[in-house]
Amino acid sequence: MRNEVGVAADDKIMGERSIIEDPEVASKTPTLDLFLLLAARKRLIAVVTAGAMAIAVVFTLFMKPIYTASATILPPQTPQSSLSSMLGQLGSLSGLGGSGGLLKNPADMYIGILQGRTVSDRVIDHFHLQQRWKLKNMTPTRLTLAETAQFESSKDGMIRLSFKDHDPQFASDVTNFYVDALYDVNSSLAITEAAQRRLFFEKQLDEEKAALSAAEEDLKKTQQKTGILTIAGQTELAVRNVAQIRAEISAHEVELQGLRTYAAENNPDVTRIAHELQTLRTQLAAQEENQKNTAIGDTEISTSQVPVGGLEYARKFREVKYHETLFDLLSRQYEAARIDEAKSAPIIQVVDRAVPPDQKSGPHRTLIVVGMGLVGFFLSCAWIMLQGALSRAKQQPVLAEKLQLLHSFFPWLPL
Repeated sequence: MRNEVGVAADDKIMGERSIIEDPEVASKTPTLDLFLLLAARKRLIAVVTAGAMAIAVVFTLFMKPIYTASATILPPQTPQSSLSSMLGQLGSLSGLGGSGGLLKNPADMYIGILQGRTVSDRVIDHFHLQQRWKLKNMTPTRLTLAETAQFESSKDGMIRLSFKDHDPQFASDVTNFYVDALYDVNSSLAITEAAQRRLFFEKQLDEEKAALSAAEEDLKKTQQKTGILTIAGQTELAVRNVAQIRAEISAHEVELQGLRTYAAENNPDVTRIAHELQTLRTQLAAQEENQKNTAIGDTEISTSQVPVGGLEYARKFREVKYHETLFDLLSRQYEAARIDEAKSAPIIQVVDRAVPPDQKSGPHRTLIVVGMGLVGFFLSCAWIMLQGALSRAKQQPVLAEKLQLLHSFFPWLPL
């Protein structure tokens, strides 16, 4: 009786396969034929799927647990320069100290430092990661570290650092070392930047000091030559105004020179300073033209109406006032740069230091088992469909001949 049932089942399967593999029938109902083909081999699909899941279960049992340690820091939200606050009182050179304002999100800069080679090499050398991970050189070690360490910037401006390892204490130590390394590198970068600004303004100040001394000597010689010791009234006021405008023009030129060291011509600050510089030059030209055209009876005294000796003295006096104003502006900037150099780097506040995690973050065994089951299911279905397609092809003389020829070239193919 049992043999009769088995024979009947086999005849049923063979009948279904013969119907499915019939080219004429398959061409009319391809979707239905596909489902019938898979249903006829459902036992194979189930065995392959279950086998893949069983292999995944055994594999995950030998996988070491992974622990993720994390720390949270709060980077400075403003540029690290007292130069900006001091230059805000000067007006004409306030833009040079505010170059840090071009950075939209300070957290992005600090994440870049954390991901940089300097910090990465410090971590690798301190914890001997190349030997720990058994890698040949630094390049794959850096790549592995970049995959293991993660840095994320949240919407509230904080930075979250995390590191994965099989040892929870080691993961915590590496994460905290990242925080310390960031502080050290940031401090050295801040001192270097302030020193560069100080040297820049120191050079400008030395040049202006020499120019001021030369202008004062020329004024002294002119006083001895003409016998004029001072000028008063509207003439002195006009001279001071021209000197002030010229000093502001020079200050803007210094500012523009500093901006162009790191900004392109289409930078908003470069465009703004260039526009202000053009406006000041227009004001200077108008002021000088006004002095030439002022009549004798006007309330202002034209420099063209001053005697030759007085005119020469007025020019020397204006030159001295110009250099005095510019020297004063550069002196304030130089002092601000010295203060920045003396100060420490902006404080990076540690909100949460890393502690050894007590719960594992991986591997996700359930996802691995389910994923392997899906892989086994789809591979078995693909194999069954391929076999069905080959069976139909063998029933067509032309395709059967081509398959036979292909099998002669590659005998190991299951055709």
